Amino acid sequence: MNQGRLFIGLKPLADRGGTATTDVIDRLRRALRPVVGINVTMVMQRDVRVGARSSRAQYQFTLWDTDLKELVQWLPKAVQAFNTVDGITDVSTDREQGALELDVAINRAATAQLNVPVANIINALSDAFSQRQISTLYTSRNQYSVILEVDPSKQRAPSDLNNIHVASTTGQQVPLVSLVTAGNGFTPLVVNHQGPFPAVTLSYNLKPGVSLQAAGVGIAAALAAAHAPDTLHAEPAGDARAFMSDSGNQPLLIVAALLAVYIVLGVLYESLAHPLTILSTLPSAGLGALLAVLLAGMELNIIGFIGVILLIGIVKMNGIMLVDFALEREREHGLSAPEAIREACLERFRPILMTTLAAMLGALPLVLALGPGSELRRPLGVTIVGGLFVSQVLTLYTTPVIYLLLDRLHQRLRPRALTASLTTPAAPQSR
Repeated sequence: MNQGRLFIGLKPLADRGGTATTDVIDRLRRALRPVVGINVTMVMQRDVRVGARSSRAQYQFTLWDTDLKELVQWLPKAVQAFNTVDGITDVSTDREQGALELDVAINRAATAQLNVPVANIINALSDAFSQRQISTLYTSRNQYSVILEVDPSKQRAPSDLNNIHVASTTGQQVPLVSLVTAGNGFTPLVVNHQGPFPAVTLSYNLKPGVSLQAAGVGIAAALAAAHAPDTLHAEPAGDARAFMSDSGNQPLLIVAALLAVYIVLGVLYESLAHPLTILSTLPSAGLGALLAVLLAGMELNIIGFIGVILLIGIVKMNGIMLVDFALEREREHGLSAPEAIREACLERFRPILMTTLAAMLGALPLVLALGPGSELRRPLGVTIVGGLFVSQVLTLYTTPVIYLLLDRLHQRLRPRALTASLTTPAAPQSR
């Protein structure tokens, strides 16, 4: 055993003065760095792991190659490149090179002189150390495998080869040490694979205040500066790979959600302009969510992104109440667009305020929670509260402006459409 694991349970957040877990790890890391003879890495236990890969650090990066020798040759260079990246620490690999091995080289000239076939040498070594099954004993109730090997007490040191003899073609027993040359060496404890290819995983942690995206850019630049061969493949793994994949899909998810909402609203109002008025409330909500996350000192992680998606469904209800009321006043009471939207803001202010306050107060416990797992849920509450607050302040000002601008654009385009329809010549009637 050359490694161990220690679990440290932190006190509740209130008992440690509100100190974040990352700050505690950074303080312990500085205290343990001067210790000689041991390499200590610390990993914060997470409520949700999406990478399905455990290691000595929180994030992983995999190197794989079809040639194992090339992979082993470039591994120290890759570790050196990782150590030059600002913002990451606790760099380690899953390749343990500390296992001892005995390299046995057959002396071909000696085997030919003593009439010993090479196959006999291989069979002798296999019989002595490979635990080869040579038979099976069957009883009335059980069966037992017969394993051929030398005494375990005589297979621990290189000098134990002196006890092994090999049969020659003439039937003589020749000492094995007179036929081979033995030397000590080192070998890895295990060879990991990425699919069918040998691979090595580098693990690292982030320093406080450093985002995973910034660290990924720095790692890519450091590996590019090392000029690795094309046959050596480097890619994020584990949680880092999942983050890169999710960050690339998030804009597509937002666009798909907005497009679905626009289509539904267009069918509801039978118009292409009024859905844009309702969707104009969403930028203020997104701005509020981002500002809240920034002021809280958090990252926009997956949980926070779920809060942004929820804001699309909550905030658009405010725009629907304004536009629906204004359209009803225009069609049923003959009011002009400015009068209709003004009356809508006055009449619908109380329902909009009540809806917003209900949603904000519902999300407030997620922001103020201090129990176990609160760090996971807090970004969801922060994005909802921040987005609703800014949206409530700006919606009553931005929505009427967008409504009137689109109404004026519609009035300008409508006479042209009517004129074009009136000047179109009628088709001649057939006799």
